[in-house]
Amino acid sequence: MRPRWARRISSAAAAIVFCALSVAVCARGQASGDASEAGGSQVLLVLPFDNRTGQPNLEWLREAAAQILSTRFASAGFQPTSRADRMYALDHLGLPQGFQPSRASALKLAQTLDADSIVVGSYTTDGSGIVAEATLVDVPNLRMLPEVSARGEMKDMIAVFGELAWKLTKQLDPRFNVAEETFAAAGKNIRLDAFEQYIRGITEPDQAERLTHLENAVKLSPDFGPAWMALGREDYNGQQYQEAADAFAKVDHNGPDGLEADFYRGLSLMFLGDYAHAEQAFAEVARVLPLAEVINNEGVAESRHGKDGISLFIQAAATDPNSADYHFNLAVSLKREGNVAGALNELAQCLKLRPSDNEAQALNDAWKGKPGADGTNGANSSAEPLERIVRTFDETAFRQAAAMLDEVNAGRLAALTPHDQARTLCTQAKGFLDRGLLLEAERLYRDAAAADGTSPLAHAGLAEVSERGGDADGARKEAQEALALGPSADAYLVLAQLDFTAGSLDTANTEADDALKLEPANRAAQDLKRKIEAKTGR
Repeated sequence: MRPRWARRISSAAAAIVFCALSVAVCARGQASGDASEAGGSQVLLVLPFDNRTGQPNLEWLREAAAQILSTRFASAGFQPTSRADRMYALDHLGLPQGFQPSRASALKLAQTLDADSIVVGSYTTDGSGIVAEATLVDVPNLRMLPEVSARGEMKDMIAVFGELAWKLTKQLDPRFNVAEETFAAAGKNIRLDAFEQYIRGITEPDQAERLTHLENAVKLSPDFGPAWMALGREDYNGQQYQEAADAFAKVDHNGPDGLEADFYRGLSLMFLGDYAHAEQAFAEVARVLPLAEVINNEGVAESRHGKDGISLFIQAAATDPNSADYHFNLAVSLKREGNVAGALNELAQCLKLRPSDNEAQALNDAWKGKPGADGTNGANSSAEPLERIVRTFDETAFRQAAAMLDEVNAGRLAALTPHDQARTLCTQAKGFLDRGLLLEAERLYRDAAAADGTSPLAHAGLAEVSERGGDADGARKEAQEALALGPSADAYLVLAQLDFTAGSLDTANTEADDALKLEPANRAAQDLKRKIEAKTGR
């Protein structure tokens, strides 16, 4: 059985992506072979780790391990299945959520989700430290790879599992060249106490307890996006729509949860009667992935905001013609505009797809002037129907469509010259770097350097990633390589930061000046100059 995203992905996404892929395939040429062999195309199932500590208070680490590894794998370009997919598969197999699978049942679970590899692992304590071990299972070939392990202090638990993820990634793709330090740095800004509250908040069976843990998580770490996302879901499910809208607004809209957050923020605002902002939220999602359910809801928001949503309903019904609700909505809007013939035609399509739709049947009779159940002429009814809202979001369907669009973008990238490939990748990497996503940034900067070995932008970016990750030697090497290839304010600034930290203030001052000669408005260089002046008294 295929996972639900493969079975339920909307026809709108399929149509959009198919057309784009058709264009991209022609442009990819020989490069497509390399892309198809990339390790990042693998679907991974990370199972909760086995708690071998004998301490019930550390049971939360089972899910924590799976969450950390899945996040790192996604950042590294792989496709880990979500916790929601795992829960779905367990339910499909009739297994409880806390089930610790054997090898045989793990393989069955992986096959249900079409996973290429499974990660199984365990953890135990070593005094004040933690020892984590994990094994990769190659599902198609039914073989187990050598076990890997990591250890460290309990307070550094996130970094321990990050190290484990790096070792597993190297097994999955030996060509993967992102530094281990970057994997460790990816989780350094996450507070362990906030992360624990988040994990307890998504695993606690009691709804009130879940809310308490998640509220604690965002209080401890106000920038912790996954906790805001989970809190928004809880508030939405509890019909606390204002609180839900506020929580969803705190999620990074460029991150992996951004589309879902905007979708549910739009719904929350809709239920609050704030149709103008709901329309904006759905439009933000539609600009990235114009799927039928998003376009439909944007049309509903427009309609209830006093605008004409007909064009959006036409688009939704055209991209997913098998949805009765989209034809219903188009019928209602057409009738409101006086197009009775068009409205009746769309209502007929709705009833053809869903003959048991009593509301549609009643409207059909009323618009045709047939007597209602009470014997009155339905055409004179003053009740005006409302367009229907799609209230569910299939996050895996959106994620799969996004992955397909990434394939399209990869095809477009492959058609560029090496110089333009590197420049495009550096621009994308800079966006990740500005948001503090070091792992994603380094991966793209290394791809840029591989595409064009003479790109100073790529090496300057790698220098900044290494400097932020605490690898001073690596940062200095990359910065010097960038400057050997061409002038770079970013490279000079990395060297200036390193020398400032090392106490070489005169050298740092010269390097900051060099950066400002290239970019006089560079805020970071200006700030560093002020720090140097404060230190030297100049």
